[in-house]
Amino acid sequence: MSLTRRNVLATAVGTAAAVGAAAPPAGAVEARSQASTESELRAAADYAVEKISSVAPGVRAFPVGTRFEKWVYSQNGDWVGGFWPGTLWMAHLHSGDDALRTLALDSARRLAPRQYDTTTHDLGFLFYPSWVTTWRLTGDDSWRAGAVRAADSLVQRYNPQGRFIRAWGALDDPNNAGRVIIDTMMNLDLLAFASRQTGDEKYLDIAVQHATTAQRVFPRPDGSTPHVFDFDPGTGAPIGPNTVQGYSATSCWARGQAWGLYGFTTMYRRTGNAQFLATARRLADFAIGALSADHVPVWDYRAPQQPNDIKDASAGAITACGLLDLAAATGRTHYRDVALRLLTALARTCLTRKSPRAEAVVARCTRNRPAEDGIEISLPYADYYLLEGILRVLRPQDVDRAIDLSTV
Repeated sequence: MSLTRRNVLATAVGTAAAVGAAAPPAGAVEARSQASTESELRAAADYAVEKISSVAPGVRAFPVGTRFEKWVYSQNGDWVGGFWPGTLWMAHLHSGDDALRTLALDSARRLAPRQYDTTTHDLGFLFYPSWVTTWRLTGDDSWRAGAVRAADSLVQRYNPQGRFIRAWGALDDPNNAGRVIIDTMMNLDLLAFASRQTGDEKYLDIAVQHATTAQRVFPRPDGSTPHVFDFDPGTGAPIGPNTVQGYSATSCWARGQAWGLYGFTTMYRRTGNAQFLATARRLADFAIGALSADHVPVWDYRAPQQPNDIKDASAGAITACGLLDLAAATGRTHYRDVALRLLTALARTCLTRKSPRAEAVVARCTRNRPAEDGIEISLPYADYYLLEGILRVLRPQDVDRAIDLSTV
């Protein structure tokens, strides 16, 4: 065929049309990407519900971690007892399965004796995802009253000289009496809940005092945090940073960084204090900058062999929830984008899909690396926060009903 001027023009127009058809508008590409991400996360949640539904009928205590992929249990819940009923509630919200609801209620009831436990700061971990959530989803006031009693136990650990909540040890035990840990930021929402329910501001006042102290002593200039900060328990005078679960007093334990990020964001939502939000952003920005290319956090962001060190998927799930919360609080989509990458990475590389014998949902978690305790195992809070994070994306109104995402 001879190439006339008309042939050439027709060919050029056809080529341009084909190129235009192959390059859809940016909005369409973004919508397809979002749909693909949501589909992947929905598949991960479906898998989680399937796994939980198959294992839960045989669970008679509280999972604390796995050994050879099978749950190891605590009868009283240790510090993690609230996460199993919380996970059952999240699975129920995703699936609508009433059997999971019944199991959540049965599991939460077993925590009843811990309402009066004054030996631990972890009453928020124990009672918020279990009793507070159960009250919010059932309306049965006995759960609300029990959660307030747990808050009464927690406030007894407040040290007015140092304006902090003591982490470890019985009230009459002088050991660790001045020890504060970053994890406690996640227990403060139980106190905010108690003030809202009773009208007594003492609970929230103590939470604010502790958060203000933590804000002063934990974040370094670059936004990283140590695990521990010690005070003189008698005078409240600061002694300095330390660690138990991090590599060193100058390192940055990844799960602790996640507790701090999520906890300060929550305290901002409960108080409107802009300084708490600014602190949450500093911690978030450090964590984001420290993530490796696979978006599964190493156990300590400053361990000598990072980014090629062992992983802690639980830190990734907690960080994702905190970033989704932070994105909603600030309106900054960057935080949400990173959260989605974290959740997607966990869904792709950290689920137990290839192991029929596994009883947990999330693998590749590390409990306490310095003690060589639980290296890349499964942990109950990883399963809980993975589901919370996914449902924050897929079912935000349901998560709001369960844990209250409101801002003052």
